[in-house]
Amino acid sequence: FTNPGGPGGEGRTLPLAFLNRPKLSENAEIVGIDVRGTGASSNVTCGMYDTLGSTDPRDRSKANLDLLAQGMELHAKFCQTKSGELGRYITTDQTVKDLDLLRQVLGRKKVDWIGYSGGTWMGAYFATYFPKSLDKIVLDSNAAFTGPWQPVFDDWGMGFERRFRVDFAPWVAKYDGIYHLGKTGEEVRQTYERTRAKLAQQPVTLPEGTYNAVTLDFLLFQGQYSKHSFDSVARKFAELAGVVPAQLKAQASYPDASNGTLYSIICNDTPFHGGRKYLERNAVQDGAKWPLMGYYQIMGPCAYWDRPNVQLKHPSGIGVDSTLMVQSVRDPATPLEGAQRAHQGFRNSKMLTVTDEGDHGIYGLDNACVNDVVERYLVDRVNPTADSTCPGVPLPEPGQQGAGVLEQARELAVRVGW
Repeated sequence: FTNPGGPGGEGRTLPLAFLNRPKLSENAEIVGIDVRGTGASSNVTCGMYDTLGSTDPRDRSKANLDLLAQGMELHAKFCQTKSGELGRYITTDQTVKDLDLLRQVLGRKKVDWIGYSGGTWMGAYFATYFPKSLDKIVLDSNAAFTGPWQPVFDDWGMGFERRFRVDFAPWVAKYDGIYHLGKTGEEVRQTYERTRAKLAQQPVTLPEGTYNAVTLDFLLFQGQYSKHSFDSVARKFAELAGVVPAQLKAQASYPDASNGTLYSIICNDTPFHGGRKYLERNAVQDGAKWPLMGYYQIMGPCAYWDRPNVQLKHPSGIGVDSTLMVQSVRDPATPLEGAQRAHQGFRNSKMLTVTDEGDHGIYGLDNACVNDVVERYLVDRVNPTADSTCPGVPLPEPGQQGAGVLEQARELAVRVGW
């Protein structure tokens, strides 16, 4: 069984990501699943309403703060009203019960699990609810699944800022002859700030759409997930900075069902602590430290959510034979610190740390060391006896292509939503 994350990502296409992994694909039935709420399963929706990015969160005027708060409250109401009664049952508790029912329908005594990002949360809970139903468990790019959802998204500002400053900006500076955005990482970051300020005053309309300060943030945010996005994102960044011609295609849009499922899960699963004052204070604190994404309040609508009485079991790893966690050290969306907390609290887990790496979603792509360790576990059925490391894959040169069909499948599946 596989899951691309999100939570709320459509999973039926994810098996395509393993077509170039013959050791796995020729020795296993790989199942892609649209979990409840999304894809071809019964859908929930937010009525196509999404307040995230609708206004610049760096604007801390009272009028804009009112707009932000009202937008988050309206977002919560749209999601819950448009999804109706079904929305109250889009939870991890219900989803893992669906998964075990599917296991029974397929006539399997046990199944293995590969989950990425939000799929690590789901996999840990699947193992907690049904430890006898799972055998080998691979959790790649780990959410801090032994705690509530709130800290997972609170870590985004730190995670994306680190990836941006340590990997992306110095890489762009290394190729200043191509991008002309700065000769050092700090110069590139200052170019971002100057460009952002200009776009906040005067948005730019290009053939594929209008770009403002928020659009620039999200362009760079999306580019941090994979090193193979660096070149195209840097070229669009350079265009917006006014130094090179357009070369990047328009950003993809995502199905509303995935967004509706995401908010239903993260707002239903675990309580949200704090209201408007907390959100405003937290945005200022995180934004000052991590300006790329720190001002954005991803879970803000949960502060206004009419949460059902969901009591998730605590994922401790008790009764689970083995779990292999794969984690890059500069993962932007699921930072190392949260993964380490989950590892420490989940019994019989072993962590494969990928050093000098920041990609989100590692197994099945171009890291031979990681692929070998994971397949020795999944296919050869050899449990890891200790934590271990693999070296990361060096950053590509400008214009270097990604992983072909696999990268396209991952773009469709793993990077849905988050």
